[in-house]
Amino acid sequence: MLVDASQTEVPLSPPPLRGPLAEPWSMRKLASMLRMFGPAAVLASVSIGAGETIIVVRAGAWVGYGLLWLILLAVLVKGVCVTYFLGRYTAISGETPGQRLVKLPGPRGWLLVFMVALELIAAPPLWAAIARPSGELIGYLLYGSDMGASSRVIATLFIGVALAMSLSTSYLNLERQQIFICTVLIFGTIAGTILVQPDVVAALRGLVSFGHIPDVPASAPAAFRQNAWPLLAVTLGYVGGSVMCYLVYPDFICLHKWGMTGHERIDEIRRRSAAGSPADYLPTDPAAIARIRQAAAPVRWDIACGAFVLLVVTASFMMAGAAVLFPKREAGQQLGAFEGWSLLTDQASIWHAIHPSLVWVYYVCVLAALWGTLQSYPDIYARGVKEYIRAIWPERHWRQLWIQVVICAYVFTTATVVIWSDLNFDTLTLTVNFLATTFGVAIAMLAGLYLNSVLPPAYRTRPIVLAAGVFSAITLVAVTAVSGYGVWRQLTH
Repeated sequence: MLVDASQTEVPLSPPPLRGPLAEPWSMRKLASMLRMFGPAAVLASVSIGAGETIIVVRAGAWVGYGLLWLILLAVLVKGVCVTYFLGRYTAISGETPGQRLVKLPGPRGWLLVFMVALELIAAPPLWAAIARPSGELIGYLLYGSDMGASSRVIATLFIGVALAMSLSTSYLNLERQQIFICTVLIFGTIAGTILVQPDVVAALRGLVSFGHIPDVPASAPAAFRQNAWPLLAVTLGYVGGSVMCYLVYPDFICLHKWGMTGHERIDEIRRRSAAGSPADYLPTDPAAIARIRQAAAPVRWDIACGAFVLLVVTASFMMAGAAVLFPKREAGQQLGAFEGWSLLTDQASIWHAIHPSLVWVYYVCVLAALWGTLQSYPDIYARGVKEYIRAIWPERHWRQLWIQVVICAYVFTTATVVIWSDLNFDTLTLTVNFLATTFGVAIAMLAGLYLNSVLPPAYRTRPIVLAAGVFSAITLVAVTAVSGYGVWRQLTH
């Protein structure tokens, strides 16, 4: 009788603790742990794109501070729970999610293909929804009003330059760039918030008023006036980014060699995990278990820093809209369309009239956020696609650069078509929200819960963390249903 080799091999010892993990607790160690912030900076910078600069500001202008609680909920559900469950599994097991999810019942890798397809289908409208408002804003700065087709030309060039530059950017340089952008955004948005002098009491009240849904004013688009739920779904969905951001985070962990991914016998770990499960090689000794958990600690620190950046920047943009624009709308002042492709331009002209220095803070923050988003996505797309097709067809060799070239050509062609079309902005944002930022992310959260259950009981998350993951999954499924309803209403009315 043949015996599975994985059943005859002894468990592996935990990896040695390196860097600040090996040091006793001190303020120096705390500072060193905070310097591990990196992979989540890429995710935060990608997430702070159309959601924060367009959707969130618009929500603040329409309903004031009343939806700040939704920002906090989105950061906890997406920026923390989804990222943590996927990243932690890799740090604990040494195996990426794709290598485990490819074994699900059914055609090999069907779930991986489905999640990647959701992201790539949503890519053209996602890029157009970022680039065209940016083109409108840059055109406004260069030419003033009545820009005509020049804004679309600028938007097309904006995409082309971002895609071209991404091809020569290594992950290390990308991470450094995104950390710098996150720093600029943190200080810029805080400075901008101070300048607009928000109602701090109202902001704190809105931050903790979970479940409260303010009335949507008459100035909002008809689709949102008739039903506020799509507004809630779009706002929550666009905070925290799309599904591919979360799927590629474990690959970033492998690059940093956190947890078991830094084990000297990582090739053996992946061979044994492919033949069986993490229980076949993870040790059962309590001291070894504690050491592996400790080796995975950088994931927690990284995600906590990323969530902080996401919360501060997103809340600041919403507070700016609530402090500057909402009172003027209540007073009946005409502030331009403040929707669709010209939304960034409308914001710029309004803020310029309030304070000359404030508008430059706004320009820097918005363009840095949007540029960081477009610069990061090509690497994320290519890295995620490579990881998943390698899991499906491990016997083949896949070059990430060529995958990225193909994806860049696809994104540029399809996004350009969308930019030069007459497609409605709200239709695009609702579609992207349903496909990539709610439906896809809900599947990723469910996958994270499944991966956690694959680990031996001693290595799974604490009960309170598991409860948070279940709550996040329920929330995302509910938001997906609302988002799907919003798309259906938009397309049928």
